[in-house]
Amino acid sequence: MLNVDTIKNGLVIDHIQAGLGWRVFNWLGLDKASFATALIMNASSGKSGKKDIIKIDNIINIDYSILGFIDSNITVNVIQDSKIARKIKMELPPKVEGVIKCKNPRCITVTETYVTPQFRLTNPSKKEYRCVYCDDLYKRG
Repeated sequence: MLNVDTIKNGLVIDHIQAGLGWRVFNWLGLDKASFATALIMNASSGKSGKKDIIKIDNIINIDYSILGFIDSNITVNVIQDSKIARKIKMELPPKVEGVIKCKNPRCITVTETYVTPQFRLTNPSKKEYRCVYCDDLYKRG
């Protein structure tokens, strides 16, 4: 049986699509953290069958829009005094900056490395983003 201690003050990132937990864990830099963290992969889930969970025994700053881009089903639970103080539900962000790279070899973000790649959400139902500079299509997922 797996046993992970209760968090007194920290974050629980829940409902991560199974297999994406490691990506989120690394993106947050938790592999270099000096505080206790736990990555639970392929946990049972009533909604989706399997899910990943990240427990962080510390309150850290997170760019929630990026978490929403990685997986819009993620929920972040803020834990204070061993109780859930707040639940934050992720959603697809309208704009993503500096997270993904444009695949178009003629895009200015590819040829000029100082230009930060930016994408805007153009079709939420299909999770499609377009490059702000060259209009190239990027499908999330």
